Amino acid sequence: MCETCCSNVSRRTLMAGGLGLLAAASLPLAAQAQANAPGDTPDAALDKLMQGNERYIAGQMRERDFSAGRAARAESQAPFAAILGCADSRVAPELAFDQGPGSLFVVRVAGNFVTPDGLASLEYGAAVLGTKVIMVLGHSNCGAVNATVAALQKGNDLPGHIGDLVRAMKPGIEPVLQKKEEDLRHQAVIANVRANVRQLQESKPILADMVSSKKLRVVGGVYDLASGKVELV
Repeated sequence: MCETCCSNVSRRTLMAGGLGLLAAASLPLAAQAQANAPGDTPDAALDKLMQGNERYIAGQMRERDFSAGRAARAESQAPFAAILGCADSRVAPELAFDQGPGSLFVVRVAGNFVTPDGLASLEYGAAVLGTKVIMVLGHSNCGAVNATVAALQKGNDLPGHIGDLVRAMKPGIEPVLQKKEEDLRHQAVIANVRANVRQLQESKPILADMVSSKKLRVVGGVYDLASGKVELV
């Protein structure tokens, strides 16, 4: 066998072994049981999210005692979905999808874009904790998106590290400016979500492999601040 093949096999073996050790350490029996539950598929996980959002919109959220199950959650977690969301204080994924503690694995950053640390977290959620769907969740009237649009149009200098947000979001948003879309800011929100969905879908080796083997879905959504409705994009 050639040296290149041996090297590739070795890397794959090491990665698989490393994830196996993480899973063994991080997934006690309760979490493993949920990961293997009947019907626990990417499509079912997405349906569960969207049904929760429908309850939220209708004001029919399930009543919960959040203290119940606290002791069990201290021993393990088995979230069925992960959310890459904006840090905006008006968007709370657990409320928007009517989910209790332990159900969602949430990564948040202003502008809901992929960072190295965020990617590592989402990989951990999918490969170790067993999340079946990742939703990149943008929202209407996003300040980070609006700032990026303004900076790209006017060349604004932003203070501190805020300019880093613009640089990170520019590749996804800039094409919308070039097309001169109507409702520019909303189209920029959608474009930013879609760009980050593609980045996660193509992220090797973990997420791309799980997507191609249909163990994971990566989707985009936009949360409307006024209605609470999440539209898939």
